[in-house]
Amino acid sequence: MNLLDLLISPAYAQGAGSVPTPAPGGLFGGGFGGLVLPLVLIAVMYFLIFRPQMKRAKEHRGMLEKLSKGDEVLTNGGIAGTVTDIGENFITVEIAANVRIRVQKGAIANVLPKGTLKSA
Repeated sequence: MNLLDLLISPAYAQGAGSVPTPAPGGLFGGGFGGLVLPLVLIAVMYFLIFRPQMKRAKEHRGMLEKLSKGDEVLTNGGIAGTVTDIGENFITVEIAANVRIRVQKGAIANVLPKGTLKSA
């Protein structure tokens, strides 16, 4: 028995006067059973792909809401600095003495522990 035979019923030649017998329904057979495999695949994709991605996005939104002045942050581009001003869509980050850049809120990757930048 081949592994493929579990998913697709093998087709055999019909003898000259024999009566055809219906293929067994099984789990992946015809009728309602044909809907089982797509439903299982959709459920697997939801739990392995979509649900973890939504969870990470929710955690990122929560981190951005808790952001305050003085926090040390790391951007997606790898720039580390201290938050000096927070707007609705943009954040001003001081990366060196009197050197400030404006980045989008979504570009903040992580909030670093206090004192991280001074030790580096």
